Amino acid sequence: MSEITAASPWAGGASPYATGSKKFGMWLFIVSDSLTFSALLFAYTYCRVANPDWPKPFQFFPSIIFASVMTFWLLSSSLTMVAAVHAMNHGGRKAAARWILGTMACGSAFVILHAIEWSRLISQEHVTPGGNPWGVPLFGATFFALTGLHMTHVIVGVTYLAIVGHGVARGKFKAEDVEVSGLYWHFVDLVWMFIFPLVYLMSARVS
Repeated sequence: MSEITAASPWAGGASPYATGSKKFGMWLFIVSDSLTFSALLFAYTYCRVANPDWPKPFQFFPSIIFASVMTFWLLSSSLTMVAAVHAMNHGGRKAAARWILGTMACGSAFVILHAIEWSRLISQEHVTPGGNPWGVPLFGATFFALTGLHMTHVIVGVTYLAIVGHGVARGKFKAEDVEVSGLYWHFVDLVWMFIFPLVYLMSARVS
């Protein structure tokens, strides 16, 4: 009986789920954070369906163009993150650090464009979390809550990648650390692929 217990992966000193503790912890975070975004997306969808006069404030230019360019930069950042993980898995620390820097640049471009779009909506369209010129004040509240939470995740992700990239360049972190940071970044990108069509494309002003 003692031999069976010692051989069990739950006895300690091993990974019972055949994965490292860092990666497992990140997956737990992603699952829990997915519930938060799912609740916000559901709330936004419910408010939209329940209000037939839901605003459609996004003109093709500049809002949809801006959002499309933002999406391009975020999708590009996923590619550079994949390249960083691949380089690190093959022992290319310098290459991995460069790809991580490229991912940070793409993420920063997304944040800057998003901030410009927010500024335009607030100053020109007079959209606030408490109201907007088209009625249905819940639009502003749900829009800023959903996009604001996502943009916060991107900012946190850029900071996280800066720490990982610095450590990789100095020979501190392992391939698993880069892969774990990649999991977070891909999750942030995936969430945007739900927000972009739901919030922007479906609220585009046709005329």
